[in-house]
Amino acid sequence: MADNILQGMHGCSREDEYVTPADPLIRERLEWFQDQKLAMMMHFGIYSQLGICESWPLSDDDASWSREDVIWEKDPEVFKKQYRDMNRSFNPVCIQPDAWADVAARNGFKYLIFTTKHHDGFCLFDSKYTDYKVTGEDCPFHTHRHANIVRDVFDAFRNRGLAIGAYFSKPDWHCPWYWAEGMEKPVAASRNPTYDPARHPEIWDKFVEFTHNQIMELISDYGRIDILWLDGGQVGPQNGQDIRLSDVVARARAIQPWLITADRTIGGENENYITPEQSVPTSPIHVPWESCVTVGRAFSYRYDETYKTPRELVHLLINVVSRGGNLALNIAPAPNGTLPRPAVKAVDGLGAWLRGNGEAIYGTRIAEVSEADGTAFTRKGDMNYALMKLPEGEALGETVLIPWVKPVSCVRLLELDAALPFETTEAGLKVSIPEILRGSSPLAPVFRLEP
Repeated sequence: MADNILQGMHGCSREDEYVTPADPLIRERLEWFQDQKLAMMMHFGIYSQLGICESWPLSDDDASWSREDVIWEKDPEVFKKQYRDMNRSFNPVCIQPDAWADVAARNGFKYLIFTTKHHDGFCLFDSKYTDYKVTGEDCPFHTHRHANIVRDVFDAFRNRGLAIGAYFSKPDWHCPWYWAEGMEKPVAASRNPTYDPARHPEIWDKFVEFTHNQIMELISDYGRIDILWLDGGQVGPQNGQDIRLSDVVARARAIQPWLITADRTIGGENENYITPEQSVPTSPIHVPWESCVTVGRAFSYRYDETYKTPRELVHLLINVVSRGGNLALNIAPAPNGTLPRPAVKAVDGLGAWLRGNGEAIYGTRIAEVSEADGTAFTRKGDMNYALMKLPEGEALGETVLIPWVKPVSCVRLLELDAALPFETTEAGLKVSIPEILRGSSPLAPVFRLEP
C-alpha cells in the first residue's frame, strides 16, 4: 500500500497498481471526472429510520463495530428481524427531490452519488427482480408520487445540470442466492455468502444473473448515468466471488458508452478511479481518485449527529483537490426525507466560498508544489493558485507570506478580483492585504499567481 494513502473504513486500492482504461472514451471521461472536483453523496434507506449504521449491523461478524447504536435490543436475531422488517415502515413522505437538487446546484456540487441499493438489499428503485423495494406493496411509501426514489432523484439532479453516479451494492443480503439458507454457514454469519461459490456454482450463477439484471435495469431505465459506483469489495474474483463484472460493464457500455466504473478496492480494468473512505491521502496521487467523506460523523442519518463547520469543509476540499482528487461529500437525509438543516447550513457555507473561489478548484490539476506551510496550491494551465487554510480565529494582518518561489507577474485575490502589491523574498511572496480584510478571518483566502 502506498504510504500516502491513508486507510479509511475499507481502505482503497494501490495507486501503483492502477490500470489505465484501454478505451479512449473512458480515458476522456476520466479527464472530465477530474475537472468536476465536488460530488454530493447521499446514503438513504430503511436504516435511516433507526439512526444506525447502514446495513452492516445485519452481519454478525461486523457486529462489534456496527451495532454500537443498537441499545434497545440484546437479542441479535430479534434485532435483525426488526431491521429487515423496516421496509414495512419506510415512508419518507416529506421527500422533495427538487429541493435536494437545489441544495447541490446552488452550492457548487457537480455530480451526485446516490444509493440505489445498499448491502441490505432494499432497493430505492422499482426493480423487477425483487419485492424488497420502495415500490413494493409491503412498503407504505409505494403509493407516493416519488415512490420510485431513484428515478425522481436522478431526474431532479440531472435537470439542474449535475451528472449522475449510481451507488450499487454488489453483495445483496436479502437475495436468497447470496445469503442462501441451509448452507455451510448460517444466514448473516458474515458479509460473505453462506456457501462456497466454487462448490455451489448453480446457486452462485443465479446470484450473478440477479446482479447483472439489476445493474442493467439502472442502465436501461433511469436515463443517462455517468458513474457506476460499486460497493462491497468482498465480491470479487480475489475472494472467490466472481460476478463476471466485465461482462455486464460491456453490456452497460453498449447502451451508455461513456460510463465510468468504480469497482471499489478491487483494482483492474473496472476500477477506473480509486476511492479512499473517510480519509484523505497525505500527499498527491497521480491517478484519478475520489475521497468519500461525511458532512457529519456517519454516512447514514444519526439523530444526535454533529456536523463539520464550513471552514472544515473548505479546508477538506482544498486538501483533496490540491492532492489531485475529487471530494464526494456525504449528506444523509432524515427518515422523513428532508435534509438536516445543520448539514445544509454547513454546505451553504462551502458553496458561498466556492462562488468566490471556485476558479481555483474546478478544472484544476496538481501544482508543481502541492502545499507548504498551511498553503495549498492548484494549477490550471500555466496559472497557479495559492489557497491559504486559515485556522479558526486567526486573523489576517497587513501582509501574508505565500511560500511560492517561482516568478510571478501579478498576485490577485480571487474573491475581490483585486491585484495586490507584493514583493519577492527568499521565503516566497510577501503580499499586502487590503485594509478591508485586515483583522478578518476568512475561511481560506485564495490568490491567483499570474505568470
